[in-house]
Amino acid sequence: MKDIKHFINGEYVGSASGKTFDNVNPANGRVLSRVHEAGREEVNAAVTAARAAFNGPWGRMTVDQRTEILHKVADGINARFEEFLDAECQDTGKPRSLASHIDIPRGAANFKVFADLIKNVPAESFEMPTPDGTGALNYGIRRPKGVIGVISPWNLPLLLMTWKVGPALACGNTVVVKPSEETPTTTALLGEVMKAAGVPDGVYNVVHGFGGNSAGAFLTEHPDVDAFTFTGETGTGETIMKAAAKGVRQVSLELGGKNAGIVFADCDMDKAIEGTLRSVFANCGQVCLGTERVYVERSIFDEFVARLKAGAESLVIGPPDDETSNFGPLISLKHREKVLSYYQKAIDEGATVITGGGVPDMPAELAHGAWVQPTIWTGLKDDSPVVTEEIFGPCCHIRPFDSEAEAVQLANSLPYGLASAIWTENVTRAHRVAAQVEAGIVWVNSWFLRDLRTSFGGSKQSGIGREGGVHSLEFYTELKNICIKL
Repeated sequence: MKDIKHFINGEYVGSASGKTFDNVNPANGRVLSRVHEAGREEVNAAVTAARAAFNGPWGRMTVDQRTEILHKVADGINARFEEFLDAECQDTGKPRSLASHIDIPRGAANFKVFADLIKNVPAESFEMPTPDGTGALNYGIRRPKGVIGVISPWNLPLLLMTWKVGPALACGNTVVVKPSEETPTTTALLGEVMKAAGVPDGVYNVVHGFGGNSAGAFLTEHPDVDAFTFTGETGTGETIMKAAAKGVRQVSLELGGKNAGIVFADCDMDKAIEGTLRSVFANCGQVCLGTERVYVERSIFDEFVARLKAGAESLVIGPPDDETSNFGPLISLKHREKVLSYYQKAIDEGATVITGGGVPDMPAELAHGAWVQPTIWTGLKDDSPVVTEEIFGPCCHIRPFDSEAEAVQLANSLPYGLASAIWTENVTRAHRVAAQVEAGIVWVNSWFLRDLRTSFGGSKQSGIGREGGVHSLEFYTELKNICIKL
């Protein structure tokens, strides 16, 4: 059986403790590989290697030299596209049709986008008068923070990891990455690409394991890590913040959400149905930006519900390698238990199950996978846990509204504020409502459309900080002011 080891200081190494855990294919329950679990010894070695590389060859490179290497990293991922695609689909169970268009291309593009960005961002400068009349010049220079701890999630493993590693390395930092224990393969595989591209040893390090009393905790507690970036659920973000407070280390956190979609009667119904089907059911609902609350103007409510039901029932459930499938499993049987508990709770609270609500019949070995049905409810109260808590599954609750003000109030009623989607053909209303919705990103007549130059992050309990474009530079660099008396 394949072993997935840590990547430390340019080499793959096992755990001194010999501890491993199984990496399971969620589509069929088969064990894909044995993953080495990092102890404090491996985490310390990774941080030490990252610090040495930061103070050594990587830190001495020019921006042009670094960006040239990062372009080679992107090219290296694309050259091994099928290998990365196979690994990602086996780890997550997601359809190849999805991962081949989003996960792998975007995972590679993150290196080029941020490499090019760092070369083209100007620094600020100001002239100022002085009492003696000679004046002074102030100008800013950016310097990397140092060693960055990167803790990445399982829903878009390569894409969201490189979204952090790309700008971190472009800015001159070094990294220690702790991927999700559910999806370790592509993060480990990237070590080979880094090595082949000429990335110096110690710049990119990977340690595998879990959160508490494992690699995650050992990394966030390590005093020689300068900052942490994390995507995941809000509770884990709070734990990381507490650890980072010791030593006053900075954090960038993209956390949980319970995102709202608002559908007005003047929408283009075809666009609204197609977009909402994707925002609810893409990646089996395991998208932090996905829609779990849908608010529809009353005059079109029945039509919208009927058409979304038909769309959900037309999804093709199947394994990743089936070219006709567009709906895969959840990430694990454990996560399925959580999602199914909400399915049951909806029934217990009197929801009308429009479609789904259970487990599909799957043939042969697929019956051992983490499958659930795409599910739609109506009729729940606004304070139901099904409506207020993040489920992270392929489901949504649809509720009617009667006025624009009511729709905005409902969208803003929870302590989360990650994303929202608004469907209307009234341009004035689009601007007005989008400005009022409390979320880090608001789409109008689209969903998951991302320009990597723009800011990304959550409001309220959905996160701290912004990344993307020049906003990433604010986190991955320190801005130093130099004042010269003339």
